[in-house]
Amino acid sequence: MRGIVFFTDSAAREEVTVFDTTLRDGEQTPGIAFTFEQKIEIARQLSAIGVHAIEAGFPASSKAEKETVTAIKKLDLDSKICGLARSTKGDVDTALACGVDMVHVFIPTSDIQRENTIKKSRKEVLEITADIISYIRRHSDLCMFSAMDATRTDWDYLIEVFRTAADAGATIINVPDTVGVVSPSAMKTLITRINREVNCPIDVHCHNDFGLAVANTIAAVEAGASQVQVTVNGIGERAGNADLAQTVMIIESMYRIRTGVVKERLVETSRLVSRFSGIAIPPTQPVVGENVFSHESGIHAHGVLKNAATFEPGIMTPEMVGHRRRLTLGKHVGRHAVQQMLKDVHIEPSDPQIDAIVEKVKTIANRGKRVTDADLYEIAESVMGIELNHKTVDLRDIAIMTGNHVIPTASVKAVVNGKEHIHSAVGNGPVDAAMNAILGITPTKLALKEFNIEAISGGSDAMCHVTIAVEDEHGRIFDASGSGDDIVLSSVEAMVNAVNTINRAR
Repeated sequence: MRGIVFFTDSAAREEVTVFDTTLRDGEQTPGIAFTFEQKIEIARQLSAIGVHAIEAGFPASSKAEKETVTAIKKLDLDSKICGLARSTKGDVDTALACGVDMVHVFIPTSDIQRENTIKKSRKEVLEITADIISYIRRHSDLCMFSAMDATRTDWDYLIEVFRTAADAGATIINVPDTVGVVSPSAMKTLITRINREVNCPIDVHCHNDFGLAVANTIAAVEAGASQVQVTVNGIGERAGNADLAQTVMIIESMYRIRTGVVKERLVETSRLVSRFSGIAIPPTQPVVGENVFSHESGIHAHGVLKNAATFEPGIMTPEMVGHRRRLTLGKHVGRHAVQQMLKDVHIEPSDPQIDAIVEKVKTIANRGKRVTDADLYEIAESVMGIELNHKTVDLRDIAIMTGNHVIPTASVKAVVNGKEHIHSAVGNGPVDAAMNAILGITPTKLALKEFNIEAISGGSDAMCHVTIAVEDEHGRIFDASGSGDDIVLSSVEAMVNAVNTINRAR
């Protein structure tokens, strides 16, 4: 697998730089509004992982945006800091006043956008392009020019626009697939032509309306683009943009082209932006999703236990992106996976006992119930006729305070490793406060990674089933559940079960 090279196009680069626009286009995702502090932390993270340039915002859009871009520039990060501007001197001056390293200026070039937004002729757009880029270059060493809606622009005219931009001093030209309508083959043809006919480095910005943002970005790289625009988790306008993790891993692992990004921190970065944006990472999200290196099927799990490359790409490992491999339980699980999961927590049943445990797991899963790690250990104890004392945390009491004018607060009393502890914590709601209180008394550093709740009966007094997943300091994830007619208490039961499950595996 290591010897495979996925393309040998002569236009390929040895290195492709990464331009991240999470703080600009990413924040244009409906429902997302990062705080000032969050933007600062995201900028620091992006620079730390080696992103070449960060589009910190659109300074002319508001006073707050200008202040944020200025503050990010003052952080003195390793990444180049870019500010977006329309093709007006006012916008450009505002960006320059922030001290940015690069001004990214754009103007609509497709007939539909040009005629319906700025109401300018093709000739006028050429004149504005030359004038604004010349103005920027008198005040800045770096200028990116974007022909907005490039992929719907008449290609002959687009070449003329880009030549005008290059002649005026643009240091890089951006080809945006603004509404996500180009195909990878068409993108490759377009970039090949631009690369041949315009003497300027090429950057691409692809939207995901048809799910082709990453594919189109890669097609552009094949054709000679030297820079890619991305966002963390692919957030952005409408269906979003090309995803940073996917784009980087394809370029690095499949095409053997350097990006300068620290791949081992991709999962960490994804989770940071997910937490700040409030948009959960789908478990099936490529590269960073929880299921990417998870295996349930007996055949798959058996193969992975012998050689991970049997049912994983091989050229991308969990360690490579800051992830971890995980065996999961379900109706397709096999005995090898169950045996390994039990061995990891020092439970070693006989072969007949393993068969009985697997059968019970499959029976439960076939009823539509998720089988957690804690469930597996209880099943094993039942089959083996043993009872292991693994209660690190023995909850004795919990009190919740909440209301319209009260910050939700939870206080817990528990025996932890034989010693009584009392701890209080606040949260966004009673469940969050209760979870934080439990985490506050655990003997090891844990993080809540997943929380799911479902009703298992109807009516106002419905029974609920809560399933959670908790990660320890070694990156191992264990899940557990709790049920009852009280959401808070069921959540607490699940958390305590998860904590005890993790500590028995130590």
